Amino acid sequence: MQPYPAKVQRLMQRLYKSLNERDKRRYAAVEAAKLGHGGLTYISQLLNCDSKTIQTGLLEIEADDDLESDRQRKKGLDANP
Repeated sequence: MQPYPAKVQRLMQRLYKSLNERDKRRYAAVEAAKLGHGGLTYISQLLNCDSKTIQTGLLEIEADDDLESDRQRKKGLDANP
């Protein structure tokens, strides 16, 4: 497994910190899956995320059920009532 370049690592860390908990878990899971063998450990260390959290994310995104995507923001007011 080839680690990402330092610039990409910084961008990934910055993005990860901006996400809510559910999205962090799923983002880390996808990144780990992309890397294959050793990816879970690498992403866990890179993002300072527990490997069990990443495994939970993998289970969520691999499940046949629709991914929960509740709104994170309140709906805005209609500009044209």
